[in-house]
Amino acid sequence: MMHGPLPDQDDIPAVATDNRFVATLDRVLALCNNIIVILAAIALVAASAILSYSVLGRALFHSPNYWQDEAAVFLLVGVSFLTAAYVQSQRGHVSIEAFVGLMSPRVNRIRLWLVDLASLVFCLFFTWKSWTLTHEAYVDGQVSNSMWSPPLAIPYSLMALGMSLLCVQLVLQLIMPLTTARR
Repeated sequence: MMHGPLPDQDDIPAVATDNRFVATLDRVLALCNNIIVILAAIALVAASAILSYSVLGRALFHSPNYWQDEAAVFLLVGVSFLTAAYVQSQRGHVSIEAFVGLMSPRVNRIRLWLVDLASLVFCLFFTWKSWTLTHEAYVDGQVSNSMWSPPLAIPYSLMALGMSLLCVQLVLQLIMPLTTARR
C-alpha cells in the first residue's frame, strides 16, 4: 500500500552541500540510479515476457523450456538489488512511522541518521559477503543445477553491485548533513 509523502520527510529542510566532491558524487549516483530504474523497468517487462512465453509454450505446444525460469530469476535479482540505492534515495524502504509524529524535527533527523548508520553497517557486511560469493562463483566456475547451467557469478555480481550502490547511497545520506548549509 502506498502512502503520501512521509511525515518525517516534510520536517527535513532542503540542504545543499558545501563539499564539491559530495555534491558531484550525489549527482553521479542520482544519474546512475535513474538509468538503472529505466533498465530495471525493461528487465521487468522482459521477465514477464519470458515467463508468459514459457506458459504459452507449455500450454499450446507441450514443449518445456529449460532456461526461462532462471533467466527470469536472474532479471528479477538484478532489478531487486540494483534498484535498492534508488529506493533508499527516496527513503522508500520499509520503516516504522509510529513515533514520527511524536518527535521533533531535530530528533527525527537524528533518528534517520542513526537508522542510516545501522543500515550501512549491515549493508557493508552484506556487500562484502556478496563480492566474496561472486569471486568464489567466478573462480570455481559455479553454474546452476539446471540443464541450461548459466554461471552463478551473474546473479551474485548483480547482487554485489546493487549492494555496493546501496552502501554508497547510505554513505552519502550519512555525510550530507555533516557537509551541508541549511537553506
